[in-house]
Amino acid sequence: MSSSLARLTEIRRALPLAAAALLVCALAVPMWQITLTAPQYPGQELLIELYAYPRLGGDFAEVQGLNKYAGFYYPDPVYVDPNYAVHEGAIRVPEWLLGPVVFVGLALTGAFVAFAPTVRKLKAGLTAQFAGTIAVFVGMFAFIQYRLYQAGHSLDPDAPLRGIDGFTPPLLGPYEVANISGFAWFGPGGYLTVLAVALLAVAYLARNSEATVADLPALARALPSEIRETVTRRRGGEHARSNRRDEDSEPNRRDGGNYDG
Repeated sequence: MSSSLARLTEIRRALPLAAAALLVCALAVPMWQITLTAPQYPGQELLIELYAYPRLGGDFAEVQGLNKYAGFYYPDPVYVDPNYAVHEGAIRVPEWLLGPVVFVGLALTGAFVAFAPTVRKLKAGLTAQFAGTIAVFVGMFAFIQYRLYQAGHSLDPDAPLRGIDGFTPPLLGPYEVANISGFAWFGPGGYLTVLAVALLAVAYLARNSEATVADLPALARALPSEIRETVTRRRGGEHARSNRRDEDSEPNRRDGGNYDG
């Protein structure tokens, strides 16, 4: 095996490549899904799946019919025709088209970092990539939540169900609107993305180590004992500091006892 290929077996280089593959795979499956229950479908749960680009899966046609009762519509990606009907009252979300660009860009960054020619550049790349990835996804979550707020506060006033107050569907978690209950959570692509970020975190933590993928089983077995040793050292340090404080305060107590007013 050549030296360049051997270097790619290092954890700090292999994991960014694995994360890149996961991010690309995440584009092929739903990123997010919502489970809905409504009186119109007794004893049945409806599932709607959302991808990282303008595409819906699952029971989106049935859910679209329910949404019309409340005047809540699927977003309009503006520049492309999605696989669902777009209502003229829908909010415009042209940035939905950028999902694949973001994921592929992060994947290419991971590959670029993994092939860094020097250790110094590798460490800098791992730090920048991990921080940048966190910033990108936090920003995406915040912006998507803002769009959900917009959608929930732009209800059609001419919808069959009147008097529904504006609401903000959560990106993750339960919600209710009128007599419809929903629960939003990660889809398969969301879990792949979380796993990719976790791999980048491990690569960042291992940036100073030359351990290889073959060393992972041994490192995993040694981890519990290392954690115990770290906890023991910290407790020992706290105990030593406590003893020093007691010793420092003892002369003060003796001096106070000998004080002659």
